[in-house]
Amino acid sequence: MSGVIQNFFQTSLYKRNQGRVARQVTFGAVAVASVVGAYRISQMDWSTSAGGFLTYGLPALIVAVCCWIAWRLVQLPSFADFLISVEAEMAKVSWPSWSEVFRSSVVVIFVMFAIAATLFIYDTVFVRILTLLVY
Repeated sequence: MSGVIQNFFQTSLYKRNQGRVARQVTFGAVAVASVVGAYRISQMDWSTSAGGFLTYGLPALIVAVCCWIAWRLVQLPSFADFLISVEAEMAKVSWPSWSEVFRSSVVVIFVMFAIAATLFIYDTVFVRILTLLVY
């Protein structure tokens, strides 16, 4: 645990040129989440004498601390290695073309409607049969 805390106060970068996109996206997601949270805090009704600090200072402090934590988090060796391997695996994926995605989507939508129609017919038939048997 002390190694993790010690890594949070370093300024060096771990494997600087590897997994850059995954690290940047992860940092960006945490930064956006902290900005949204800080905005929500700034919109609260602070009717105290420290209202100015609580409206502007506290959210700014939260964003700064969260961004520093996010920056150091993506530099932790274990987490950075995970993000590097994620980016390497994503590079191996063979992504379908837009025409393949469109055709596959049409097939899925058609099958969903066909199954829904089939279930509707079965339900209607069973309701009629059970109505005749009960009454």
